[in-house]
Amino acid sequence: MRIDPKDERLEYSGRVDFDSVGGPTLVYACSSVKMLITGTKTLKVRLVNRRSWNNSYMGVLVDNEQSRICIYDEANPTDNDIFTLAEGLDPASTHEILFFKRMDSCHTVQILEFLADDRAELKKCRTHYDLKMEFYGDSVTAGEVSEAVDYCKKPDPANKGEYSNAYWSYAWTAARLLNAEIHDIAQGGISLLDDTGWYAGPDFKGIYNMYDRIEYNPDLGVTKRFDFNSYMPDIVVIAIGQNDANPVNFMAENYDGEMSVFWRLSYAYFISLIRKRRPDAHIILTTTILEHDAAWDRAIDEVCRRMREKDDKIHHFLYSQNGCGTPGHIRKPEAAVMAEELKNFVLSLIG
Repeated sequence: MRIDPKDERLEYSGRVDFDSVGGPTLVYACSSVKMLITGTKTLKVRLVNRRSWNNSYMGVLVDNEQSRICIYDEANPTDNDIFTLAEGLDPASTHEILFFKRMDSCHTVQILEFLADDRAELKKCRTHYDLKMEFYGDSVTAGEVSEAVDYCKKPDPANKGEYSNAYWSYAWTAARLLNAEIHDIAQGGISLLDDTGWYAGPDFKGIYNMYDRIEYNPDLGVTKRFDFNSYMPDIVVIAIGQNDANPVNFMAENYDGEMSVFWRLSYAYFISLIRKRRPDAHIILTTTILEHDAAWDRAIDEVCRRMREKDDKIHHFLYSQNGCGTPGHIRKPEAAVMAEELKNFVLSLIG
């Protein structure tokens, strides 16, 4: 049985490109499609993977049991386009299956069709959420290297993306704690401004090149604008200001210098762009527990205090180990602590 990936009984979440010819395309970490299905022992997916770097991994939750599938291994490349999501299912039962993006736009996945047994039947899937959340951030917000749990508070192990899993990011973990839908606009290496950070080098690109896009990786084709009216979050979290110290940590070296002042003005302008598109949302400004100089948090706090003079729904939030928690990416247990703290802060805002 063929299941059309645009079947109205499926439930998509995240910034998904539904206009791509052939089928919906998942771009951002945490983007997903959920289905309720009965009458089948197996479920497969036919897809097109477009890759820029790293190996490509996707996540699957079958009745809350999580697994990982590798859809491209640069050491052993194949032409496979059909992958098994679930097997050994009880056809007499209804199963909930979530197929999701573990990684950022190092790759994108276009879903061409799902394949099930002939007697399979879809049921309408519509999750009830209490909130809608939107995150803007870098690799930490995308859950990069989050599964390397043996490296808590240590630098990252060598990897090709196998440890990255947005499901265990602080962002998606906090969203689950709050029963919130999530759009995770996060990209490894991203900074605020061009020519800083680590993304899309050697001509590094800042968040202005992605915040208003669906597809945005220039290596993977034409970029597309996002219709902000299609998703209106209650909470927006902006976690930018960590990669910005590359190649020069100007905020720490000269807080009142020309580049530092320009960054703060640009940061305030970016917040104003988000506010125009999210007029009613609480906007939370933050960084993470990844080690960085406190001057960046000072800068964010200064911008926040000035903007709060006219907008009291803009907030600055610091984690208990902000900027000093780990020299490596945030692992699953560390993200869980961050998520609990963020959840409590959000609840303090909405009552």
